[in-house]
Amino acid sequence: MAPAFKFVDLFAGIGGFHAALSHAGGQCVFVSEIDEQAMATYKHNWVEGHDPQPVLNSDITTAANDVAVDVPEHDVLTAGFPCQPFSKSGFQRGMDEARGTLFWNIAKILEKRRPSVVLLENVRNIAGPRHRHEWDVIIKTLRELGYRVSSSPTVFSPHLLPPHLGGTPQVRDRVFIVGTHVGPVRAMQETEIGPTVLRAPVDGWDPSRWDVEWVLDDDSTIADLDRYRLNAVEREWVQTWDDLVRAHWDSRGHRLPGFPLWSDLWQPGAEPGEDELALMPVWKADFTRKNLAFYAGNRALIDLWRSTHPALASFPATRRKLEWQAQDSRSLWDTVMHFRPSGIRAKAATYLPALVAITQTSIVGSRKRRLTPHEAARLQGLPRSFEFNNRREASSYKQVGNGVAVGAAWHVLRSHVEADARSARPQVSERVRQAMLGADLNPCGDVLNPAAREGQPEPQPAIAL
Repeated sequence: MAPAFKFVDLFAGIGGFHAALSHAGGQCVFVSEIDEQAMATYKHNWVEGHDPQPVLNSDITTAANDVAVDVPEHDVLTAGFPCQPFSKSGFQRGMDEARGTLFWNIAKILEKRRPSVVLLENVRNIAGPRHRHEWDVIIKTLRELGYRVSSSPTVFSPHLLPPHLGGTPQVRDRVFIVGTHVGPVRAMQETEIGPTVLRAPVDGWDPSRWDVEWVLDDDSTIADLDRYRLNAVEREWVQTWDDLVRAHWDSRGHRLPGFPLWSDLWQPGAEPGEDELALMPVWKADFTRKNLAFYAGNRALIDLWRSTHPALASFPATRRKLEWQAQDSRSLWDTVMHFRPSGIRAKAATYLPALVAITQTSIVGSRKRRLTPHEAARLQGLPRSFEFNNRREASSYKQVGNGVAVGAAWHVLRSHVEADARSARPQVSERVRQAMLGADLNPCGDVLNPAAREGQPEPQPAIAL
């Protein structure tokens, strides 16, 4: 059976774009990923056992350069490309200014193959003031190559989507650049277009309805569960602070304050004088004054808490601090926590902060354990059948942290195709349009637990335009 359309997956990671486009019946014909572990995971999930198989590439510069473009014909190009500084000569054409960067290699493929649609993804800062020049070069280059794109970034996160549209409980703001090939003349003329979607909840969804439990596996199904459980020392850190959280609620009837709580300042004789405060950075002096005031207003409660927990003094300095961002949660064990250099941070157990490759793994208080790599993959919208092709958990967390959120990518791409279909002069190829608009609205059908689907509309196929 012929595929609905063909796509290439550049800087492919572990296959977030692949999951979104194959959902619409697309066939991947070329994959490029330089990280060996990520490529192994990609092959395990998306290549092995599939026929026909895509061309595999480990260095895009060998497949797209001044000599040749060894990338098959395709209808859609996706790329989670890295951001690099571009030339700032100020007078060269956009594509020349991009030379020497990996975006230039993407541009060479677009120049040669002219796929109907291009979808690029990057961190939010790519459209920020520090990268203004890079952003301008990217947009200028795409237009020179004939792609109609918006100068305004499309910023979106999967937590803004409801479950039935492929959302997941992860705040992951990413910039998407999506364009349709219309030819250089039109691309240069049709520049007054807004972002593809707005950074706002979709279809009346209230993101506070998310529950992190919706992506968790049953503990009985997790191999080597003890690897993820908090150890005795970590549980003591949390329990000690939880006793203060509960005591404060019982005594004051409201949550802890939102500024960082530094217990080292909550003892007689620890108060720095105004001369010392004047020498501190403004932010530190501000937090110090707030902590002194908090201690003064809750001294009896805090002194009792400290005397009940003498081991607090021997905790690492970073564990003698608490950052309460958990709203009206009544216990630390009801929150999602992170052991950070700045302290123990607690958030409400609704949606999780962005998975990234270099920070701490989320701790689900109700489970007294860390999120597993398999659960982290589901936060990205990857199916329950998804597996990491290694036993190194650090590598698995890194791979998923560098990945693309399937639901967010699908929502942006499908919205772009739908808007094009409604325009007076549609340009997205018929095969791509029919495939994407005819697919189920939810590309992440089995990602969430059954509890998440209670009261939610069932995924429905859209009506092709």
